[in-house]
Amino acid sequence: MAMLPTLRTERLVLRPFELTDALEVQRLAGDRQVAATTVNIPHPYKDGIAEAWIERHAEALDKGEAVHLAICLRDDGRLVGAIALFLRLEHNRAEIGYWVGKPYWGNGYCTEAAGEIIRYGFEELELSRIFAEYMAGNVASGRVLEKIGMKYEGRMRQHMIKWDLPQDMIVYGILKEDFAEMQRAAEQRH
Repeated sequence: MAMLPTLRTERLVLRPFELTDALEVQRLAGDRQVAATTVNIPHPYKDGIAEAWIERHAEALDKGEAVHLAICLRDDGRLVGAIALFLRLEHNRAEIGYWVGKPYWGNGYCTEAAGEIIRYGFEELELSRIFAEYMAGNVASGRVLEKIGMKYEGRMRQHMIKWDLPQDMIVYGILKEDFAEMQRAAEQRH
């Protein structure tokens, strides 16, 4: 069985979820405003959903399907959100997905976590491409993707349905060579 990684940034620890996180996941992801920003988070967020989701993480990793990590504050360990790479290893690519609880919006945690997980994807999983899709109305997600160096790739009109309404999806992506170039540029600045 493969092990989920623990990744560290200046302010965050990205670690495997534990069943003890389920109540906080339910509280944070269950906020209607958080659920409204994603295609997959239900609202209302019923009892048992978080536990079932957490219990699937090890199997998803074993099957080479996904790496799910909790976004936690480094100083006190508080859970603030979730981040994942949904793997398509036969194509050497992954889709990044994330959410952050509303009390933690506007602090740059998502950008910091996303930057670290794409580093992990390129440097440790040796992916060649990482992409993201987000609902067109979620401009904050687009800003996160731009800040981590992803490029706009297009708009898929009425591609998803959320709460019975068709949603346009915006696609961003980054290639391993783009990431390497960003790393070189950052090193030259320091």
